[in-house]
Amino acid sequence: MTREELRDRVAIVLVEPQNPGNVGMVCRAMKNMGLMQLRLVNPCPLDHPEAHKFAVSARDLLDQATVYESLADALADCEVTVGTTRRHGKYRQEIFSPREMAVTVLGQLTHNRAALVFGREDSGLTTDELTLCRWHATIPTSPDYGSLNLAQSVLIFCYELFNACAAESTAIDRKLATTEAAEELYRQMEQALLKIGFLNPQNPAHLMRSLRRIFSRAGLDDREVAILRGMMSQVDWATTAYEGKKGT
Repeated sequence: MTREELRDRVAIVLVEPQNPGNVGMVCRAMKNMGLMQLRLVNPCPLDHPEAHKFAVSARDLLDQATVYESLADALADCEVTVGTTRRHGKYRQEIFSPREMAVTVLGQLTHNRAALVFGREDSGLTTDELTLCRWHATIPTSPDYGSLNLAQSVLIFCYELFNACAAESTAIDRKLATTEAAEELYRQMEQALLKIGFLNPQNPAHLMRSLRRIFSRAGLDDREVAILRGMMSQVDWATTAYEGKKGT
């Protein structure tokens, strides 16, 4: 993987950044490491003087940044997605370090586009937003103070990607399904599993998050997504007269 290919295939996504200066510093950090694609979800004003001041010679990235209304829209055309988080928990498992993330992502870039997702300065990404991402990653820090500035976090991840380009890596010669295609599958799956009583209608997200993790590890391609959607359609058809959960 060359650094030119890295530039063309990896996007940095900021979800609701609150500080124009931070957005400018992110642009600078990205350009330092050869990344050029910035995607913003409901950002703060980008024409603020602080944004231009801190972008310095990376104002072109700021000017060319693409703005989206939702994270799902920002990730729709990407096959490989990584959500960053500082917190661990029930739905935040299998978390990579920046270096592990870089090796994993680079191995998938031959036929796929990747996005690294960063959350709000004060609260990060929500559990639902992390659920949209195939993998999760975190920066190990001192337990005394683990909070990093947004631009610092972006720089560390971009550096690891930039540095990993120079190392030998095992490329996976396989094109994966896009985030948009996977989300369509998960929506259909949730409806079918609700219909047969497998999911709790009061909290379907609980088991769906686990199912998402299973299929994220599998790395589904378009054909596999189509097979699973066909299976869900058959479940829906076969249970048209279904009257309740087994045993009730």
